[in-house]
Amino acid sequence: MSDLAASSAMLPRPHVLALIQLPEVTRQALSSVYELHMAARGLDEASDAVPLDRIVAVVTNGTTGLGADLMRRMPALRVASAFGVGYENVDPACAAEMGVVVTNAPGTNDETVADHALGFMLALGRGYGALTQAVRAGGWEQSRAARPTLSSSVVGIIGMGRIGQGIARRCAAFGMRVIYCTRTPRAELAYDYEADLLAMAQQCDYLVAACPGGAVTRHIIHAGVLRALGPQGFVVNVARGSVVNTDDLVQALQQGLIAGAGLDVLEGEPEVPDALKAMDNVLITPHMAGRSPAAQQAQTDVLLTSFADVLAGRRPEHAVE
Repeated sequence: MSDLAASSAMLPRPHVLALIQLPEVTRQALSSVYELHMAARGLDEASDAVPLDRIVAVVTNGTTGLGADLMRRMPALRVASAFGVGYENVDPACAAEMGVVVTNAPGTNDETVADHALGFMLALGRGYGALTQAVRAGGWEQSRAARPTLSSSVVGIIGMGRIGQGIARRCAAFGMRVIYCTRTPRAELAYDYEADLLAMAQQCDYLVAACPGGAVTRHIIHAGVLRALGPQGFVVNVARGSVVNTDDLVQALQQGLIAGAGLDVLEGEPEVPDALKAMDNVLITPHMAGRSPAAQQAQTDVLLTSFADVLAGRRPEHAVE
């Protein structure tokens, strides 16, 4: 080994803190460059050896975020990166005050989430889950009733970012009418725009949430929207758990006000209300709609590049303004 290589090998590696569970590919990639500290279950359960005063970079996501109290305990912090698109619970004022660059990873898992949403719609409409259970229980003949299909039905999408557009493309390919609801119309898109969520819900067979989380969208799917959707309508949430009022959803399902729901995210996750677990017209996945090998590799690449750019004094491509 040359003197230069030996000297480089002896240099202390920057310390990185992960506040969320990370895929193995990401852990390995980070560990090859940084001293990685895992605290996905909270700092109280992490090793006492986590040197908060030396942490220069944090990995988090929109749900876990990074609050001001913890951020101020890390005086060396220079970058906080969301491992995905959402970053709504990262404190922007504190980050600006401390000079911490906040980044995210847009465009890395959009197609995977859109696939997942369409899978929910197919499975709910055609009743895959309940029918499989019925056949296993010997109810072949009793379970062959006609079921709704996607073709010629109407989907209403809340949010028309990359994920919303991916869902819309898939739905259009199935011969569905696509309506979307956002704060402002997207003139470049060939889908029907509806400014009022209640009015859109009244027209829908499937209501799909693909919008950001945060205060603006909290509980925008509530009892009134569910009543407007009606007893033939299905709700799909691949956005944030906070978007749907869980109590209202449970009541709507129990009273037959809607036909069913597909939920990748929930308020209070990973806790799931017993009422939802007991319903065969509800499909629940564990907040993994965006997880595929390709998506995780893309997120890892963006994360590593963001860290490297900030620590080298460069402005990262995906800095959040």
